[in-house]
Amino acid sequence: MRPKALALLVDLDGTLRRWDPEVIHGIEAAHDLKPGSLYGTAMDWSRLMPAIIGEITHDEWADLIAADLADQTGDPDRARAAVKEWENYRGSVEPGLLALIRDARGAGIKVGLATNATDLLDTDLRTLGLSDEFDAVINSSVLHIPKPAPEYFGAACIALKTPPNRVLLIDDSARFVYGARAAGLSAHRWTGPSDLPYIRAALGL
Repeated sequence: MRPKALALLVDLDGTLRRWDPEVIHGIEAAHDLKPGSLYGTAMDWSRLMPAIIGEITHDEWADLIAADLADQTGDPDRARAAVKEWENYRGSVEPGLLALIRDARGAGIKVGLATNATDLLDTDLRTLGLSDEFDAVINSSVLHIPKPAPEYFGAACIALKTPPNRVLLIDDSARFVYGARAAGLSAHRWTGPSDLPYIRAALGL
């Protein structure tokens, strides 16, 4: 039986931060883009990877997205406007999980943010009111290593000054959950607020 977790790692996108697909669809519709084209273009791994390991900036990534959409639509101005509007939407915070994070820290459990992100992360955290909610922020673009690499999780445990077998990761990606377990951490796949009682019990809250 694993020992009780002394530290918690929480993913950002799809876990602590929620994205409303209707907002994205609305932006696409307003700019006459095909449904799913914004997300599909932005999340293309060959385009996304350089941004989340710090080889290019967020702005450079956005320029690549706009250029690709311009090729698809034949209208560079429309593509740039759509990307700008998409960038202005920063999502919202899952309140129940934020409350759990605060309770965990209040109980002496260290909490880290573990995310594949661009150099816009610090600005996003300020926008979302999350700048002071973590004991450590592990950003792949600063580390130059993405989840689920073992080195990423090793760096996260070092940042929390906690051995892997005493760290619990919460993440909505099955691949990242498996990667964390392979690195010796406990990990739970986030499916929504219904997971909160289980996580609280696992942390003894």
